[in-house]
Amino acid sequence: MQKKKQTCNILYCFLRIAVIAGIIILFLPGLNPARITTLINRNLSLFTTGVSYGQLTTGLGKAFRKGWIEESTMHICMISGLLCCLGITIQGIAACATLGKHRLQRIGNKGILSGSLFSLFGIIGIFCSYQKLLTTSKPEKVNPSLPITFYLISFLTLAIIITAAAILILDEKADPAEPLEIEPKYKLFLIALPFIALAILFGYLPLLGWRYAFFDYKAGDILSMDNFVGFKWFAYLVKNEATRNDTFRVMKNTLGMSGLGIATSWVSMAFAVFLNEIKNSKYRRFVQTFTTVPNFISWVLIFAVALSIFSADGFVSNLMTQTGQWESGKNLLMSNNHVWLQMLLWGTWKGVGWGAIIYIAAISGIDQQLYEAAEVDGAGRFQKMWNITIPELLPTYCVLLLLSIGNILSNGLDQYLVFENSVNSSAIQVLDLYVYKLGVAKGLIPLTTAIGMLKSVVSIILVLAANKIAKAVRGENII
Repeated sequence: MQKKKQTCNILYCFLRIAVIAGIIILFLPGLNPARITTLINRNLSLFTTGVSYGQLTTGLGKAFRKGWIEESTMHICMISGLLCCLGITIQGIAACATLGKHRLQRIGNKGILSGSLFSLFGIIGIFCSYQKLLTTSKPEKVNPSLPITFYLISFLTLAIIITAAAILILDEKADPAEPLEIEPKYKLFLIALPFIALAILFGYLPLLGWRYAFFDYKAGDILSMDNFVGFKWFAYLVKNEATRNDTFRVMKNTLGMSGLGIATSWVSMAFAVFLNEIKNSKYRRFVQTFTTVPNFISWVLIFAVALSIFSADGFVSNLMTQTGQWESGKNLLMSNNHVWLQMLLWGTWKGVGWGAIIYIAAISGIDQQLYEAAEVDGAGRFQKMWNITIPELLPTYCVLLLLSIGNILSNGLDQYLVFENSVNSSAIQVLDLYVYKLGVAKGLIPLTTAIGMLKSVVSIILVLAANKIAKAVRGENII
């Protein structure tokens, strides 16, 4: 009995790994098993194949018009992709259930088996659409082929079906009275799983794009050793005088504005401290809401407001001309003076309320007995703020400061893009905006990738350095 249980546990582990592999195949474009013709976009994933007929048939217009491919073939392909998506989704949910107790495990196993059958029907449908392509009158124009991932997902699906069936045979029946529960450690894992997946998807998977920095790549090209150039683009940053000067100017703007942001990062903490001292709860909530709302307003709308106030025919110009202070209206946004300060003020207005939220939460966690003891000792309001509230907030502030230092080269793009004009361009252009213009406007994708790589390396070094400084000052690491 014990041996059977161990065997079932091993089989369950295999099922989970196989399901994860299926999910990867579902979303990675290069692994699409439904790309049955080279006319289908190579960047199309199995998921997109199943949910978007328009994306699937992009580039097939001529083949449809000439009669090389019947639309019914692509309909079958899409429906088959949808069945695969549905099957893999069911498998993923059921695989989570296999982390539960015995009864829930068996239900999860049956769910995996059911999902595998959906996937199997989808695979058969893909094969049928491929067979229809083979009967075309112009196979040389269509180039029908089954990608290697088709055989991979077929093998994977059959292996899952066999394994799930074996578990049903080997595993003993569960007690119907057993509760459908998952152990706490697995519950925590499942709660964290979506965030881990998002971190991998948006944080680590894009690192594959770093390879473009080593190729002479243009949008639409295929990477090959023929256009491999090694460290050419890294050397270009240093050797090309124009690029070097632009980089120095952009870095000066980036570090300057980020430095001002870090130097004033205490403003959110101070705002939270003073906000906490407001005794009228309704007024306090109103102020907090009023100052938090700007964070949810896009920079485009903020620029529209700024334009209506500071443009040549805006509120300020009209006021100054009507009072006789100016002879004619002036566009204050078309100025190269104090650009860094302007961006700081706009950013502070937009983010101070939002930044204070975490400090307000930290204040609510301070032991109230500390304040009571201070009152007994005769401490006033400002003394309690200075000696209790602020020291208790310093660990939180240090963590946020460390994150700010790590992001010192990441000012963002939106604010500077909308406020940039021909007059202030040299003073407002930060690294993210510079990379955007090089990559999107000029198409220098390898160069911008190289800059992004260097930016990441510098950010990591700054975070580690800030952590060392924090340890030296506070006696403990932050990370």
